[in-house]
Formats: sequence, structure tokens, C-alpha cells
Amino acid sequence: MSKDTHDSVGMSYLDTNATKVFKTYLPLLVFLFVLLFPFYWMGITAFKPDNELLSRDGNPFWIIAPTLAHIEKLLFRTAYPQWMWNTVVVSVTATFFSLFASVLAAYAIERLRFKGAKHTGLAIFLAYLVPPSILFIPLASVVFELGLFDTRLALILTYPTFLIPFCTWLLMGYFRSIPFELEECAMIDGANRWEILVKIILPLSVPGLISAGIFAFTLSWNEFIYALTFVSSSEVKTVPVGVVTELVEGDVYHWGALMAGALFGSLPVAFIYSFFVEYYVSGMTGSVKE
Repeated sequence: MSKDTHDSVGMSYLDTNATKVFKTYLPLLVFLFVLLFPFYWMGITAFKPDNELLSRDGNPFWIIAPTLAHIEKLLFRTAYPQWMWNTVVVSVTATFFSLFASVLAAYAIERLRFKGAKHTGLAIFLAYLVPPSILFIPLASVVFELGLFDTRLALILTYPTFLIPFCTWLLMGYFRSIPFELEECAMIDGANRWEILVKIILPLSVPGLISAGIFAFTLSWNEFIYALTFVSSSEVKTVPVGVVTELVEGDVYHWGALMAGALFGSLPVAFIYSFFVEYYVSGMTGSVKE
């Protein structure tokens, strides 16, 4: 047994149960509380009847008489199912298009070695720093001129303006970490650039592709400014806009339906996040083993 092992075993008696509680379990409990409490609050509010929501009596953190009235109103007396479908279509399409464009841009900047490649990569990343609250003004003129106002296509075409820059910058880092000698060997064997990208670069960049895809999908799903500006019809709205604009009537807030819509809108993202995080870890361990 080495000296380091002896030292670690000999000092382990100092890690008492109280020390473990304060150093490990207590921070984890605080983190879980901060992370899960919004979901808990949305859940209890979605199932609370109006008399409990508006009453000052009783326990605000518990439900006395649960009800499904708010969920029934959300699903059957609003266009929420259509909002959810619009959000899925826009997010998936915009994510796919952004990843495709980002892969081509990142590969060209990192591997083709053309003049000014580094400055081009920096300019693409700086474009991501421009806030959407400034970009939506000129984009609105473009959308109106093309006759795309109040359509899902308007969102699909405008979302990549803030998705592609960051995804490109992220993929540039992953492509940079792949040895260039692999491409040289493939070129000697007769492979062209497209075959190298598809058969060598992309399989080795799975963690980067997943990270960029998660980023793009999450931003598309939660985007509010463009969806509020370019869409006005209820049947074309996405979940973030539809819940806020359709379930608030003047100074009347339908809190039960609002929280139910927010809860249902966040669950798909949380599910996809957990699924892809596991795939991300497996991709990382697989690449390390190889």
C-alpha cells in the first residue's frame, strides 16, 4: 500500500458524520430545494381551487381540496395543445437548421484554414452578444416584407440568428480538439472533405453536437420576444407567449391555468435535458475509452 493511501486512510477518522452533513448533504439539500421548489409551487397552484388560491387562511404550501378545473380549462377551453405543437415544430426545426449550419461553419473555419478564419470565428461569436431586443426591430421589417408575419415560418427563420453564432463557436472548440492527422490519413486513403466530416469529425464530436443541440433547443423553446413580435393569432402562438397573453385578462390573472401551462411547458424540456445529459456522459466516457 502506497504512502498516499496510508495517509488517506489514516486521516479518514476526521470525516465525522457531522462533517459529512455540513460538507455534503446540507449543500445538496439546499441545492435541491432551490431547484425543485418552483416545480412544487407550480404543481400545487395548478391543482388548487380558486377559493384556496385567493384565501389568506390555511397553509399556502399545501392543498386541502385538489381540483382538475384549471387543467381542464387549459387543455379544453384554450388553444394550449396547439401552442404546444407550435413550440415543438418551431424548436425542433430551428435547432436542426442551426446545428446543420453551425457544423458547416465551424468545420470550415477550423479545418479549411482560409485567410481570416480566426477573425471570422470571432465575428460570429460577437454576433451572439447582440441582444435580441435590438435585432427584432430590423428583423420585423424583413418579416413583413417577405409576407411571413403571423406564421411559424417567421420564427423558424429568425431563431437561428441567435442560435447559429453560439453553436458555431461551441463546435469550433470541439473540432479544434480533434487531431488533424486523422483527416490527413483519410485524405491519403482518398476520402473527400464531405466524407471526412460525416465519417470522422461528426462521430468524434457527439458531445459537442449534443451540447449545442441542448442549448439551441432550450433557447428556441423558451424564446419570447420574437414570438411575441412576429405572431399575433392565437392558433400560431407558442407556449411562452400563449400562456402569458391568453391567460391574463387585463388585471385578472388565472393563476391556476397559468401555473398548469408553465408546468406542462417545462416538463418536456426537463425530460429531454435528462435524456441527453445521460447520452452526453456516455459519449464522453466512450470517447475516453477509445
